[in-house]
Amino acid sequence: AAAAAAAMIRAVLVVNVAGVPRLTRFYEALAVGEQQQLLRTVHRLVVDRRDSYCAFVDDEALGKDTKLVYKSFATLYFVFLIDSSESELAILDLIQAYVHSLNWCFENVCELDLVFNYAQAGLLLDEYIMAGLVVETNNARIQQMYTDIQKTLKNPQQDALATRASSAHKEGLGSPSRYLSK
Repeated sequence: AAAAAAAMIRAVLVVNVAGVPRLTRFYEALAVGEQQQLLRTVHRLVVDRRDSYCAFVDDEALGKDTKLVYKSFATLYFVFLIDSSESELAILDLIQAYVHSLNWCFENVCELDLVFNYAQAGLLLDEYIMAGLVVETNNARIQQMYTDIQKTLKNPQQDALATRASSAHKEGLGSPSRYLSK
């Protein structure tokens, strides 16, 4: 007998009220045209919904066996497209945890933080979800992993080389770029 398929997140979309995507992650292979059509459909489904409506949408325009779970924060909609075996309430909690981590990372996150720090926002999301499966939900662990990754990305050897080149330039020994190539 075949094993039951794991509950899966099909896509994570963060769009503004105008429908402009600010962060997208597709966990199923879709052509660019299909992704754009899905973004338009998602925007159409969530933008006109009243606050009193349920945050879960089951619409055949999303595709077979696909549900939409979303939460609105200021000018952004955090939208998860999931299969029918995934828990809607668990996804709402996941959205809340992700936004909490974004607030921690950017000190009261706003839309511009996602525009100018797209890679960091995506990195945080990738700590929660891998290949459409939730791999971690503990905010403290995710924040520690994010901090560790940021430390790893910062190369102290490169910083020392740039400092040496800058001080040589100040002493009139030529262009800093001349020393960076050595």
